[in-house]
Amino acid sequence: MFFSRMNDLHKNTFCKWVCYGVVMKSLRTGQASPRNVIAGRMRQARMSFDPPLTQDELSGRLAARQAFLDRVAITKIESGQRCVFDYELPALAETLKVDVRWLLGIQDIGGPPKKKRKGAVSEL
Repeated sequence: MFFSRMNDLHKNTFCKWVCYGVVMKSLRTGQASPRNVIAGRMRQARMSFDPPLTQDELSGRLAARQAFLDRVAITKIESGQRCVFDYELPALAETLKVDVRWLLGIQDIGGPPKKKRKGAVSEL
């Protein structure tokens, strides 16, 4: 395992980098990549509601599921400044009506339903 080769100091530093959204170079590609993979998909799922959920509305729905994230925390998550903790992830996915694996970027299915464009003609 990756952590088994690291001493405790390096483990703590690595976890802080991942949690706080620091941009790190990928070991595989050597290119910089953001560590907060949820940010874009969380906003996409929130905006897929009709009408779109505001950050305050999302905060209220999360509170009903005992996940207490205020509007500022949601803003920081969506901008990549704050990570989502493991206990918050299931409540976010359930509230946004998406699959946890989609939210994490592991799979492409299970995301929000596609919005129908206004004025689009349905096929018979």
